[in-house]
Amino acid sequence: MIKENSPSFIFDNELVSFKTYIDEFTFELYKEFDLMADNLDLHSKIDDLFDGKKVNYTENLAAWHTKYRDNYSPSSFDTPSNKSQQAKLSNLKDLCKAAQNIVTIGIGGSFEGPKMFLESLNIEHEDTNFIFITGSDSLEFRIKTMKLNPKDTIFLVSSKSFTTSETISILNEAINWSGEISRFVAITANINEAERYNIDNIIEFDQEIGGRYSIWSEISSLIHCLKKNDFDAFMAGGKQADNDLKTNDSYLKFVKNLAYSDIWLNNVKNKNSRVVLSYIWNLRSFPNYVQQLEMESLGKQNSKDSKFKKTGQIIFGGYGPTAQHSYFQLLHQGTQDICADIILNKKDKKSLSYAQAITQSKLFSQGANDLKNEEKINANIPTNLFLINGSSSYELGYLIATWEHRIFITAVILNINPFDQFGVSAGKTYTNRFLSDKDYI
Repeated sequence: MIKENSPSFIFDNELVSFKTYIDEFTFELYKEFDLMADNLDLHSKIDDLFDGKKVNYTENLAAWHTKYRDNYSPSSFDTPSNKSQQAKLSNLKDLCKAAQNIVTIGIGGSFEGPKMFLESLNIEHEDTNFIFITGSDSLEFRIKTMKLNPKDTIFLVSSKSFTTSETISILNEAINWSGEISRFVAITANINEAERYNIDNIIEFDQEIGGRYSIWSEISSLIHCLKKNDFDAFMAGGKQADNDLKTNDSYLKFVKNLAYSDIWLNNVKNKNSRVVLSYIWNLRSFPNYVQQLEMESLGKQNSKDSKFKKTGQIIFGGYGPTAQHSYFQLLHQGTQDICADIILNKKDKKSLSYAQAITQSKLFSQGANDLKNEEKINANIPTNLFLINGSSSYELGYLIATWEHRIFITAVILNINPFDQFGVSAGKTYTNRFLSDKDYI
């Protein structure tokens, strides 16, 4: 239900309670945006996404992350792409059981997604060491493998193209360190490139899966093998959010309100930065994950056909209790125009982190009246408060899919493509030119 009083919007279902403290974003503004959405055929574009049509129009591709969620069957024991890879999954599972150390090499979505997913499962008590290596500095590899035994170590090399320079650089070092290519598993949409490194254990997904959406794909094969029930629940949570977007008017209004207010705050109120804060330890990396998801998806040139000149906001954030002791001073008393997303577990009502999250959301949006002049805080930070009903894999899947829906609706209103990433590609291209041009050395 949309309300004109504070909080300006409230949504409740069995998975998430949501409150937004954005008093100036009125019901009349919501209706203006909704009319704009109708003129842009928002609902037919949502249908195109779910129907697997080519919504990534600059690259002439579909975006199949929703298709993977819809088609995934827990009883089939197959991977999300349904490519009949049971034998490869079984081989990965055997390797994992025999290994003391599982090292994942990847960057971007191949790094952020699996890392966050594993953290959400409380793996600290496991006997296996889970290690993530990213970037292009070989020092990272040497430090993280210094105390490992190659005979007890397997490598998962995750890359959609299998040409990403950072990943390939570390892969070559890992092959030399290991001395045994049978301990390597490639997860990719480009089998031919993986075969160039004599890797036999190759798990495949489709080109229609973008890197920042690849958590729904075989990129999460490690979780699929070791924690299948959690992976199944994750996929089910994402599928439920998809179904809600298609059939639940209250949920649709909730996501629209997120997207519409993001655009309005960015373009009208000049709040160009949004802090994302998780007050759930298991989801401490969620802000890092959605930073990539949003800034790669919405970080595009503005469309000449859109009335809005600003596209994506700057997204930053982290684990809330830690962030409070670093950059909250700027949020409360600085001169920057900021808005906020706060995520907490509504089952943790007796915890300190819950109290901190509720308190900070109210201080951000409403301030405090009993402070001295030098102590006064801004109280001008519009805040979205997400209270999720637990932090299991099901809730995580629902939350991430909801964030994707928010981004997609935002992109439709802005008339931009959320599925390409030519800015990232430019960095790769010109780095390779630099490395191949001896005049630069």
